[in-house]
Amino acid sequence: MNIRRRDILAFGTAVSLSAPAIAQDMRARTLRFVPSTDLVSLDPVLSTALVAVQHGFHVFDTLYGVDGRMQAKPQMAEGHQVSADGLTWTIRLRDGLQFHDGEPVRSRDCAASIERWAKRDTFGRVYQTAVAAYETPDDRTLVIRLKRPFPRLADALAKPHSQPAFIMPERIVRAAGDGAITEVTGSGPYRFLASEWSSGNLIAYGRFDGYKPRSEAPEWTSGAKVAHFERVEWRVIADKATAVAALAQGEVDWMEAMPADLEPIALRGGRVTIENADPLGSSVVMRFNHLVPPFDNPALRRFVMRIVTQTDYLATVTGGKPDAWRECQAMFPCTIPGIEEIGRGKFGDLVGKTADMRAALQATGYNGEKVVILNPADNATLAPLGPITAQAMRDAGMNVELADMDWGTLLQRRNNRTPTASGGWSLYHTTWPSIAIANPVLNTTIRGEGATGWPGWFESAEMERLTAAWLDATAEADQQRLFGEIHALALREVPTLPLGIYFPKTAYRKELTGVLGGSVRYPWNVRRA
Repeated sequence: MNIRRRDILAFGTAVSLSAPAIAQDMRARTLRFVPSTDLVSLDPVLSTALVAVQHGFHVFDTLYGVDGRMQAKPQMAEGHQVSADGLTWTIRLRDGLQFHDGEPVRSRDCAASIERWAKRDTFGRVYQTAVAAYETPDDRTLVIRLKRPFPRLADALAKPHSQPAFIMPERIVRAAGDGAITEVTGSGPYRFLASEWSSGNLIAYGRFDGYKPRSEAPEWTSGAKVAHFERVEWRVIADKATAVAALAQGEVDWMEAMPADLEPIALRGGRVTIENADPLGSSVVMRFNHLVPPFDNPALRRFVMRIVTQTDYLATVTGGKPDAWRECQAMFPCTIPGIEEIGRGKFGDLVGKTADMRAALQATGYNGEKVVILNPADNATLAPLGPITAQAMRDAGMNVELADMDWGTLLQRRNNRTPTASGGWSLYHTTWPSIAIANPVLNTTIRGEGATGWPGWFESAEMERLTAAWLDATAEADQQRLFGEIHALALREVPTLPLGIYFPKTAYRKELTGVLGGSVRYPWNVRRA
């Protein structure tokens, strides 16, 4: 064959041009996302962290989802039937569901997953008390037999945040036992690419072509979860200014959380959209450790409620923008319809009254014990909150140590139940999507489950009794009365101190369309124009 020099040169030129073209094409098919923190736990049923829930919705799916009104909708489920006595729920799976390893989703996978979830989740543990047995007469039929009617069963399986009831293969559930899962295989729209995971740097997901979306329009965690991108890459960028610069320059497509003080930088050039991520907002809270001194003392917890001002925290989180936050002197989020601010006059009433403050502190019985505040220095939203609390407590005469660390370390250390002298802790700050704590059974921040509950381990048999009664109540008057009793008890005991509500902002390049609202950022429905 006679190959001329000009043919070789032409071939070489074609090759040299194809590499950038391929790279550009892959760039167009990849969504580059900056999470607010690094992903520490791969098990969204074991961890309540927002980043773990967000990871979970990429990889896993649920039997039921919720729409924007928090109504449960069939998701993996085709539908269900409830017996006349309310004691038997028969759930039928949609046809064609499969896991990322190619195995079909079977009813026994669902039974094992729900059983595991119910041992760990706040709502799940209440649901579990009503369950008599699971039956799987065929691969697409799950029968849940109950000891007593549980009308909110679909709501429990549909909860959208903080340990959702994600469905996993039975073999993974059994292998995990009481620990964390060691293999991330779901049936959701994206596969977790374990070989590419680089802690503190990159988390990658590949589109699962075997996923079968529903036909309904997507809304929150319900409807069609259509994956338009071939890949989703989470780029972990600890320095938020660097992340915002990368967004403005088009090096990344989407930032989960936009710090208020950096919004002007992101908006330069007019190529970035910034919007409210969640219309119900997120509740900022101070979580006490109830197992060890000094906050095993309810009088001291009530005292702290009196020496801090919500506006100090909220203005810091939002850069002082008045439309980005609201005070909420209640133990439930004020953005939820029907919530009354029963704490008015009790929050912050000692601020600026030094003599009264010192006398009130002495009356609590506080004896100078060290208060260790865990502070996530790498979290732009939470990092400023620890110093505010530390200064308020020092001004009141308390002995305070502010311990800076990254969020991942905090999540590990908050499991430490020993005294502060042995590496334990006293309090930390975090946020909860308001929708995730909207009613007594969901509100992990006030539940009294003790050793089995959220780190901080508030224990109250009375709180649990009232919550169970509220859940079983069928008359609206009884529900309202019990809700009021629960709210009043929470205000007296202060298991967690609410610090108000802010409306988190998310930011993305304007060429992205289809971004959905919700308690976390969902990867489906998003496409590049």
